[in-house]
Amino acid sequence: MIHLENVVKIYKVARRGTGTKETLRAFFRRDYTEIRALNGLSFDIQDGEIVGLLGPNGAGKSSCIKICTGILYPDSGTVECNGFIPYKDRMRYTREIGVVFGQRTQLFWDVPVGDSYELLKDIYDVPEQKFRENLQELTELLDLQKLLMTPARQLSLGQRMRCELAASLLHDPKILFLDEPTIGLDAVSKLAVRKFVRKINEEKKTTVILTTHDMQDVEALSERVMLIGKGRLILDGTLSDIRREGASLDESLVEFYRDMERDDQESGDAAE
Repeated sequence: MIHLENVVKIYKVARRGTGTKETLRAFFRRDYTEIRALNGLSFDIQDGEIVGLLGPNGAGKSSCIKICTGILYPDSGTVECNGFIPYKDRMRYTREIGVVFGQRTQLFWDVPVGDSYELLKDIYDVPEQKFRENLQELTELLDLQKLLMTPARQLSLGQRMRCELAASLLHDPKILFLDEPTIGLDAVSKLAVRKFVRKINEEKKTTVILTTHDMQDVEALSERVMLIGKGRLILDGTLSDIRREGASLDESLVEFYRDMERDDQESGDAAE
């Protein structure tokens, strides 16, 4: 279903000092720093899995998701999702996936949510009957009856995230990418999102890739977790593989992060 092999993604970031002199200097010559967001990342995900993609800030999780969805292209390596190369086959591939970014919206801000869904139906070319069936099912599962006539800008965060989930699933995607879908949500909204994701995975066998810093999301949804650090795959296994000596998931992850930082420091000292 999803295959990544030795994927590398490098960003060039402009750097300059403060003050008028440095500002003027930057007009004529810019200094750049290369940041390796992904550094030889490889993994495989099978049909119907729910996989938690974990790691500290800057580990490369979002870059990985964006490459898998075709938003970004890798500098080197192989990416194949459901038989497509995402950044080459974007038009056909996007019909196979749904994406929810917790800090971005795919709803049209000033029109009712129902009108956004109608526009998405045309964008994805969903047959009318199939669209109505999916909309009715999603409306019932996510309790959207009272929200369809409300403009997106007037929704609370929890309401908007439920609408975002429905928007990402109107065209029956085979893969659902969730990038921090519960960020900022209250406990009730988080429970509703988790219950819904689990339900569509069980009933429709939708493959789900979840990135989050909320360990309760991971424990509630993911049977398999992949830990990423410095753009590399550090661990690929079950939740019990991460836990050490009965420690909580949060404590175990903190230990992993510390080990990663320690290894990097030792490698740097050896290089010097």
